Amino acid sequence: MKRAKDRRLAALNTTLRALADPTRLRILALLEGGEVCVCHIHEALNVPQPTASRHLAYLRRAGLVDARREGMWVHYSLNKVQDDGLRTVVHTVTHCVGHVETVARDRKRLETATGCCIVALPTVSEEPATFARKP
Repeated sequence: MKRAKDRRLAALNTTLRALADPTRLRILALLEGGEVCVCHIHEALNVPQPTASRHLAYLRRAGLVDARREGMWVHYSLNKVQDDGLRTVVHTVTHCVGHVETVARDRKRLETATGCCIVALPTVSEEPATFARKP
């Protein structure tokens, strides 16, 4: 039992460290709208491609994003976090970051870069059932 708690604490620590960077938070906010190519991520964030890739690799190692290769391009999406507690933390942080003006500008640049509108994100009252509190 103690080892399972230690693993959960380590997983929480890894997740919180991954969330402790503004660039990674901005990336997660972009991925809330669905899968995005790394080329569009670095363009939307207005950062060099190696910087975006380094942060994406960090998020991937933390288990927060998944990657899919298509030819020479890599597309990233949010990973389904299995642990209820971690999922709640990630959802709460990405929801809060979604209200930051910098992220709104990032999303607008992504929309311009892809020629596609960003998927509307749920409001607090429209929170997905997977994050609903249990009675």
